[in-house]
Formats: sequence, C-alpha cells, structure tokens
Amino acid sequence: MKFYQRLAYYSFGVLLGALFVAFVLTGKDTRCSYFPNERVLNNIRTKPLKYSLEASRKLAEDWIDTIDIKNTLTYGDVDFDKSNVKYEDGKLYWIEGYTTLKDTIQLKIVNYETRAVLEDIVRVKTKKNVP
Repeated sequence: MKFYQRLAYYSFGVLLGALFVAFVLTGKDTRCSYFPNERVLNNIRTKPLKYSLEASRKLAEDWIDTIDIKNTLTYGDVDFDKSNVKYEDGKLYWIEGYTTLKDTIQLKIVNYETRAVLEDIVRVKTKKNVP
C-alpha cells in the first residue's frame, strides 16, 4: 500500500472518530466540578431561580442587583457550617459573595429537586478589599 493510500485511510478514520466524539458530547454538560463548593453552585445555577417576597423587596433597593446574585452564584463561597440543612422539602445553603459596590452579601437559598428559591439576602456591613 502506498503512502497516500495509508494517509487517506488514516484521515478517514480520524474524521470518523472526531464526528463520533462530537456527536456524543454535543449538548451535554461536560464541565468537571469536583470540589463541593463548585458542585453546589453548579447545581443551583442549572435550576430555575425563584425569588421570595423578602428577596424581591431587597432587590428593589439600590444597593443590590440581579447581576450581583448571578456573580455570587458563579464565584461565591458556600458556608458549609450553616448549609446543607434539611429545610422544608429541600436543602438550605448560605452563599457568600460581593456586590459590584464591593459590599459583602450572603444569600439564603433553598435548593429543591426542580428549582432553587432565593429566600433572603443579607448585607454584611464590613467592606473588604476585593479585586
């Protein structure tokens, strides 16, 4: 078998393999989140987020916005000492993050099977130096 024939067979095989891998992995969440903090935040982010009446009132104020909630759910830290507690039919999580004004906030989120509910937003008075 000549070189160009072997190259053609090899290229055809690589193309078929690439198509198979693309077909298998398309549309799936292929992110790897092994740490507990990232797993909890990823689980909450993948569900529809509902707001309680108290959280809606605080979001109407000027010091916090939904962008701050989104950033906290992406880059925040889960306080496992107060979290992972059974609450009604779900689990309660306290997530600490920062606003765009560099204020520290804590989100009280109840994680159910099909949805997550933001119960309360607590503003911590201390300001920290955040990058």
